[in-house]
Amino acid sequence: MSGHDHSHAVDATRDRKRLVLALGVTVLILIAEVVGTVLSGSLALLADAGHMFTDASGLLIALIAASLALRPPTPERTWGYKRAEVLAAALQAGLLLVVGVFILYEAIRRLIEPPAIGSSAMLWFGIIGLAGNVVALLVLASGRHASFNLRAAFLEVLNDALGSAAVIVAAVVITVTGWTQADAIVSLFIGALIIPRTLRLLRETTDVLLAATPKGLDLRSVRDHILALPHVVDVHDLHATLIGTGTPVITGHVTLRDECLTDGHAQRILVELQECVAEHFDVPVEHSTFQLETTTHRDQEHLHH
Repeated sequence: MSGHDHSHAVDATRDRKRLVLALGVTVLILIAEVVGTVLSGSLALLADAGHMFTDASGLLIALIAASLALRPPTPERTWGYKRAEVLAAALQAGLLLVVGVFILYEAIRRLIEPPAIGSSAMLWFGIIGLAGNVVALLVLASGRHASFNLRAAFLEVLNDALGSAAVIVAAVVITVTGWTQADAIVSLFIGALIIPRTLRLLRETTDVLLAATPKGLDLRSVRDHILALPHVVDVHDLHATLIGTGTPVITGHVTLRDECLTDGHAQRILVELQECVAEHFDVPVEHSTFQLETTTHRDQEHLHH
């Protein structure tokens, strides 16, 4: 195993430990908020509990994905299970979107027909939820940029923390003023927190699954830079995609002057190409595959991209 592979394995193991701790805290908060919802009748607390349920499901999915990421590549799966974390994040985003839409619908209905709310129970369970969310945030904070999984988990818990804080505010308002619509207003706020971030995460994971060019990598600039290298005549069939977090790949056909394949230039040009994509751009691409060919071969190809 190379040092690079070992580093990825250590990171995946660390991610898994964070996810286990966050999952445990989230399940405890979920149980507490379900009890609080039954006692208080609060939609805001129910919304936070529903969000917690989605978080727990998402964290479980993320934990499974993090475990799969530790499995080595095989001839059948040459990248191992690196895409598992992308699939998990996309599924989490889908679940969150469903929860967000339900909360908005129910909040609007309760604005029109506000039910009785037990503000005292709502307040105490809101405090319990906020305390648990803070603990989960501390567990996930240092690794939130390491992968799609941890980023998705951190965003979900952050949303929950804001939701719990809003539940507390609503409980205080209801206690002081008796205005029970505050519960529905806070629920709308929680829904507004969920949906935009969910759509952004869903878009990013969908881009990966659709083999879009990695964000931050300008393929036109890559093409121009390769064409500027000595002895390079043409570049075509150039593609870049993201296998998983931190694993961009690029492939392409590079046409050289005919004599380069016989006078020894080709080997040096290949090294320059690999160094170019690995070091020159804001998104370094360590996994690159280039087909070196002559103009005669290029002209005989049936497909050009």
